[in-house]
Amino acid sequence: MSKADDASAAARRKANEMLTRKQDTERVDARDKQRQAEDAKIAKLKALRLAKEAADKAARAAAPPAKRSGTARTR
Repeated sequence: MSKADDASAAARRKANEMLTRKQDTERVDARDKQRQAEDAKIAKLKALRLAKEAADKAARAAAPPAKRSGTARTR
């Protein structure tokens, strides 16, 4: 091989490495962005669930006790 062939092969190899690194970085960035969006969604759903549980608990505490239906048994 001539020096020109070696130089072009090295340049091609270097360009491929740079492209691969760039694609890897973009892939990692996209995955991180997606993970952050999922984490935010999970946090929102958890907050909504906790708020609903607290509201249900407050409603049960404020409600009068339920009357039992039927007749009372005496011994």
